[in-house]
Amino acid sequence: MSQETQQTPEQDAILRTAIDRSLRHPVMFFFTSGAAWLAVSLVLGIIASAKMVAPEFLDGCAFLTQGRVFAGHMSVLVYGWGCQAAFGVLIWLVSRLTRQESRASGIILTAGHLWNLFVAIGLIGILAGYGTGVPWLEFPVMVWPVLLVAYALIAIWTMIQFRVRSTGAVYVTQWFAIASLIWFPWVLGTAVLLIFFVGGNALMAAAVAAWFHSGMIYLFFLPCAAAAAYYLAPKVTGHPVHSYSLSLIGFWSLAILGPWAGMQKLAGAPIPYFLPYLGAAATVLLGVPTIAIGYSTLRTMLSDTAKFASSPTLRFTAAGVVCMIILGLAGAFVNLPSSTLQISQFSITAYGMDILAVYGCFSFVMFGAIYFIVPRLTRREWLSKRLIKMHFLFSMYGVIAVASLAVLGGLIHGQGQEDFTHTWDSAAERAYPYLVATLIAWCFVLFSNFFFFMHLLLMWMRLGRRSSHPTLLGHAHLESPHGEEGDIDNAGPGSVIAH
Repeated sequence: MSQETQQTPEQDAILRTAIDRSLRHPVMFFFTSGAAWLAVSLVLGIIASAKMVAPEFLDGCAFLTQGRVFAGHMSVLVYGWGCQAAFGVLIWLVSRLTRQESRASGIILTAGHLWNLFVAIGLIGILAGYGTGVPWLEFPVMVWPVLLVAYALIAIWTMIQFRVRSTGAVYVTQWFAIASLIWFPWVLGTAVLLIFFVGGNALMAAAVAAWFHSGMIYLFFLPCAAAAAYYLAPKVTGHPVHSYSLSLIGFWSLAILGPWAGMQKLAGAPIPYFLPYLGAAATVLLGVPTIAIGYSTLRTMLSDTAKFASSPTLRFTAAGVVCMIILGLAGAFVNLPSSTLQISQFSITAYGMDILAVYGCFSFVMFGAIYFIVPRLTRREWLSKRLIKMHFLFSMYGVIAVASLAVLGGLIHGQGQEDFTHTWDSAAERAYPYLVATLIAWCFVLFSNFFFFMHLLLMWMRLGRRSSHPTLLGHAHLESPHGEEGDIDNAGPGSVIAH
């Protein structure tokens, strides 16, 4: 399934450079503004965690109440950082694999500014008390149509670029990238329409909100991470993806199971009885695509242990893929209808799962992609290995601590809620030590991402050192002189690798 190239090595290198130059401003804008929003989200997350530990903290500020700050924290994490990181990576991947320069960079950049403006308006609206109260849809209602329009300006041109590509193979990366670009407006647009504009039964609006929350994780963030991992693993190692069959299983099982998950959060509510159990079954079975994707990409990354040890891209990507596998297994464990679901349903476990999905699985792969893409866009080397290593270590500690503490503390919290021989306050006291540890972990994550943002900003200003060997790997990691290594990334059985 490998696509033959008719270009000379020099022509191919010129084409790659032209593609990167055409996307430099929009992609770097998405990455840098996303990193800034990530820092804002982490600050809000620390404030929200601090108010869980000490409710009197900043109690004189009405716009910093725990409910508003927590809603702002998750909204900015999802739409300020998550979506923008995904946009930057996806449009770059599609352009590289279709071998075409972007002809709509100005439109995409304008859409990016519009997106950032209304994310800011949405955050101000939440802190001012105009949030909707719907998880992950907290921005005021007037923000959502504009965000969908901005997304359309980004996605339509990317889809057109894919449609007019030269004939040839459609790689696994492109499956996941194009699917996520299609699924995102379907999930978001459907939820916004049914909850805010159609109206009707409030209970069914809650059901739609639960479906939307799950859909954003499994139909947008997870396939975005898979698309990047399936590109980066073979690109850096120089080996084709391990087991084309597993990648097929991962994609189609995710496409089939993903839309059915989410309703399990309404177990016990007066809705059709089968819906929560259908959602729980789908969530349990989502361990299949996460394991398939994770095993396939990890085996590819470990095919060259020397590059794995030296490449920050592979380290971050591997960490994200491991979190993807853990997400699938943990999702199955905490959503068992007859045992753990009733304990985790109304506890802080859901927050731990969200952080594991958005920061652990998705964000780590995006960090790996950013460390790979940015030197190619700027033609500069990253300034410091030490800053990258600090970013990795502190982020790893933070996400493991936050996710595991929230999940474990949530299960203990849920057990206390189910124990009717004790007061509700005693259940909250059980979770208190875990909340304190979560606050400390968030501080470490903020510390690491401050350096990441400053490092990225300096690269955008093109203050990095010039180098012909991007991503700190030296001569072993020069891009293939025989064309875009996407020709081997995602390659199927029997593919030939040109050396």
